[in-house]
Amino acid sequence: QVQLVESGGGLVQPGGSLRLSCAASGFTVDYYAIGWFRQAPGKEREGVSCISSSDGSTYYADSVKGRFTISRDNAKNTWYLQMNSLKPEDTAVYYCATVPLLAGATCSVRPVRYDSWGQGTQVTVSS
Repeated sequence: QVQLVESGGGLVQPGGSLRLSCAASGFTVDYYAIGWFRQAPGKEREGVSCISSSDGSTYYADSVKGRFTISRDNAKNTWYLQMNSLKPEDTAVYYCATVPLLAGATCSVRPVRYDSWGQGTQVTVSS
């Protein structure tokens, strides 16, 4: 069973940066997607970014494009979400999740597509 552990959340001023980490273990498939999602109070969970281990392709939601970057460290089996130019509307609990992929498949940021989730880490952007 895949286990995911997020870290790196915290309180940051508007315009600041944070880097979230997602440490993964227990993969038993060749290809998988890693997705980052967030959920603000009273709102539905939304996809932020994802990366496919099959072809390395990435996807970003329009709301974070140009400010967030997803990356991975294969040696550490850890994925990162670098968040720059943070805005108050980025405040949410951030989750990483994973799902197996077929060879050559790209990733999706639809939460329903993912079957293993981390516990989440709080990001608060406020002055």
